[in-house]
Amino acid sequence: MLEKINTEVKILFRFYSNILNDWTVETMCASIIDEKEGKYKLDNIPFYAPVSCGDIISAEFNQEEQRLVYKETIEHSGNSTIQVIVAKNESIENLREMFKLLGCDSEKFSDSYFVMEIPAAISYVPIREKLNYLEEENIISYAEPNLSKNHWY
Repeated sequence: MLEKINTEVKILFRFYSNILNDWTVETMCASIIDEKEGKYKLDNIPFYAPVSCGDIISAEFNQEEQRLVYKETIEHSGNSTIQVIVAKNESIENLREMFKLLGCDSEKFSDSYFVMEIPAAISYVPIREKLNYLEEENIISYAEPNLSKNHWY
């Protein structure tokens, strides 16, 4: 039986994480676009999966897993996902607020790790400058696991 919340489903991702250096799984919420064709739109920012919020993906029900499992990305949203590791003694909430003021939503995983979404419509330049500055100051380290064409440099 599929996990449904109104028009939302949960989709399982299996992939190799360069952050964790291991195979991992992550479950994400998605809106149903066309259930028969297995098309869904991702509704949250991934912690590790190499996709972005708003991407259109395909998934199919896996008998062994008893849930929908990711197959491929059909259409990129234009949003980018950035992973941020925060140094000890730094306030993760202050950093998240700083990037929110630049137009980036984020999701906290732990006191030292969060992910943020760079919307397709905003420039990545000031955000990347801030990320680079914070990294040079040893406040954070960051990765760009899913950088859209809109944000390439």
